[in-house]
Amino acid sequence: MQKPTFLNNQVYHIYNRGVDKRIVFLDDQDHFRFIHNLFEFNDETPALNIYYKLPAIQSYEVQLRKIDKDRIKDERQPRKLIVEILAFSLMPNHFHLLLRQKSDGGIVKFMQKLGTGYTNYFNKRYERAGSLFQGRFKAILIKDDAHLIHLPYYIHLNPLDLKFSKWRTEGIRNYAAAMEFLESYRWSSFLDYIGKKNFPSLTQREFLNDFFEGPQNYKKETEKWLKEMDFEEIKEVSLE
Repeated sequence: MQKPTFLNNQVYHIYNRGVDKRIVFLDDQDHFRFIHNLFEFNDETPALNIYYKLPAIQSYEVQLRKIDKDRIKDERQPRKLIVEILAFSLMPNHFHLLLRQKSDGGIVKFMQKLGTGYTNYFNKRYERAGSLFQGRFKAILIKDDAHLIHLPYYIHLNPLDLKFSKWRTEGIRNYAAAMEFLESYRWSSFLDYIGKKNFPSLTQREFLNDFFEGPQNYKKETEKWLKEMDFEEIKEVSLE
């Protein structure tokens, strides 16, 4: 797939999976590390290697610069974002990001730092070598509001694959169970969009909140989308 030309203030669906479809998030530590990288690498200033300075971190509110400041003497200035992370979802062998570029070359720079940083961490932890992800990331420009409105639902519903394996083809019978599962799944931006703090500093939600009219409405519309599933609306930009 040919990469689009990345333009400032445009929104892109970004996707990549593990090489040979391998699992790239084996446990909570891997998830936290990737989320740490999403936050830390979204900055024009080079990231501190906080993971090795603070190896005991077991939870992450995406505020690592504020954790135990006495142990972090090299405090940096506030971040200058190179992209806005509008939404994300991590699955065992792949990830989805919805990004809006803020500075020239921002998406390419961000994805290079993210891929290299996480691969180095993963290879060191699991004593392996070589590429972790399946080539360069895939990206599609979101050209119209119809795609933009539907795509966050698609990204946030991806984790249903882990519990309801046939939901895409056969639908969901128990919508309450599906929503309960989504609200228990930490590794996406869904909880923050429905007003439950999970990783609130990671995503820039104001832009999409204008479309969805706030957390309560987003939760209601997510269940409605699940009931009326129309993948035709997003097949051009789903990337899978």
